[in-house]
Amino acid sequence: MTERPGRLLAPGLAWLALFFAAPLLMVAAYSVMPAAPFGGVARGFTLAAYARLADPLYAGIVWRTLWLATVTTLVSLLLGYPVAYVIARSGRWRRWLLLLVVLPFWTSFLVRTYAMIFLLRDTGLVNTLLLKLGLIQAPLTLLYTPGAVLAGLVYGYLPFAVLPIYAALEKLDPTLLEAATTLGAPPRTAFFRVTLPLSMPGVVAAALLVFIPSLGSFLTPDLLGGAKTSLLGNLIQAQFTTARDWPFGSAASLLLLLGTFAALVWHLRRRDAGPDPLAP
Repeated sequence: MTERPGRLLAPGLAWLALFFAAPLLMVAAYSVMPAAPFGGVARGFTLAAYARLADPLYAGIVWRTLWLATVTTLVSLLLGYPVAYVIARSGRWRRWLLLLVVLPFWTSFLVRTYAMIFLLRDTGLVNTLLLKLGLIQAPLTLLYTPGAVLAGLVYGYLPFAVLPIYAALEKLDPTLLEAATTLGAPPRTAFFRVTLPLSMPGVVAAALLVFIPSLGSFLTPDLLGGAKTSLLGNLIQAQFTTARDWPFGSAASLLLLLGTFAALVWHLRRRDAGPDPLAP
């Protein structure tokens, strides 16, 4: 007996409507309502929350978020591509290397972030090792800096860069590389003319999987960056908790959502309109 498509889709659509669409509509409504004197929202219509986002203080936070998310994505791609390349060509060791990549997911993200604190603090492993080697005379200030936030974001999201690139490289037809070699292409040329173009779908997917969560990250900047490296996620969290300014927090949330949506639309259009990577 064949079920109707509507019946099969109904549970999933109901779940999305209840736990995604409805809260999103509430956030959109809160963003155009005035803030109540003691927290929450009051009746009325205003765009004051969106106007506050143009304030240099908050515009700086938005710019810092975009900058850190972009740098995190680039560093993750530069580190993740060689790892994925080696795994894709590791033969019988492939499963074990993949296990090492996904192994951090077996541990809580919070625990992994605290591990970064133990590594980067003044008495942490990095400073202790540098002191014992005589490379520095006093502990370096590594924690509560933008560099610490960048290191924490790359550490947390690097597996999201490795896995899509590996999936693209693993499906690569080896006969294409053999043909390039037969035609006289050195390994460097074969990589940039064959391997890299054919793996670009995985690279773009990896970039999105790193860039999007980096935009909304608040735990890593809060623990590793302190108050000096507040990002958009920290701003939204503060507005809904300590400040209790729900309209401004909702407006910032929608700004983040629009940025994420724009990145997805760009990816889909690029994928549908992209030329053949091997075309002359």
